Amino acid sequence: MSPTSSQSKPYMALLPCSFLFLLMLCLANAQPSPGYYISAKHSPISFYSGYNTLWGPQHQTVSPDQSSVTIWLDKSSGSGFKSRQPYRNGYFAASIKLQAGYTAGVNTAFYLSNNEAHPGFHDEVDMEFLGTIPGKPYTLQTNVYVMGSGDGRIVGREMRFHLWFDPTVDFHNYAILWNPDEIVYFVDDIPIRQYLRKNDATYPRRPMWAYGTIWDASPWATENGKYKADYRYQPFVSRFTKFLIGGCSAFASPNCQPVPSSPTGYGLSNMQYMAMRWVQQNYLVYNYCTNSTKDHSLTPEC
Repeated sequence: MSPTSSQSKPYMALLPCSFLFLLMLCLANAQPSPGYYISAKHSPISFYSGYNTLWGPQHQTVSPDQSSVTIWLDKSSGSGFKSRQPYRNGYFAASIKLQAGYTAGVNTAFYLSNNEAHPGFHDEVDMEFLGTIPGKPYTLQTNVYVMGSGDGRIVGREMRFHLWFDPTVDFHNYAILWNPDEIVYFVDDIPIRQYLRKNDATYPRRPMWAYGTIWDASPWATENGKYKADYRYQPFVSRFTKFLIGGCSAFASPNCQPVPSSPTGYGLSNMQYMAMRWVQQNYLVYNYCTNSTKDHSLTPEC
């Protein structure tokens, strides 16, 4: 027999107020949708169609179907790979899984650079996963620096994040979008940082290659060097798969169009901005623009 309307009560009214508060808090902090999934616009490529081994071949294993590569660091060496060609703009992504446990001092990086073409005078756009000690999260450091101004100064533009998931449990998509007027960093298609071109002196404009590396950055990587790489825990392993590359190589036709960052073209959509704001409000742990010890005359974008 079903209860009468006088006997029934709304379920939510029966919930304790503390539970309702926690429920609303969880919903408010839930991962938002960016509304646009840029990674779905590109098809994965095989490793050797996009990359070559750069160094440490004995510390690198490519899967038989070339869908993934494993690189590792031990006391003798790290390893790295590099895109087969330079790009004048593009979308560069890989799904990455990091090692759990003690990884202090270890730097797993996915980045763009033209260091080999312009040694000591190069541009770079970084995503670096800074190792940690058990009980503390990885730090994802993003950085943009430009040495094309001719003054010879390296100006760091670091923004660091903790992630809203454990990057050692599964693969997650990490991407850099570099266009003529903006650089956007994505994690699982959620934009976490946008860097706009304010002037030519503060924006990388020369062709760059894409890289993946693992190396010992003990002097600074973990809590400013407090914790070093401990090779009792070697090897330190990072895995990459689902390689995505789009955009214009340095040799492409002038008609080649950059990859748009949003459904409407360039510049983030409202939903993407809201998602980025969620990340920066909840997971941003360092912003160079708010560091009072830096000379901000060198960073007019701040």
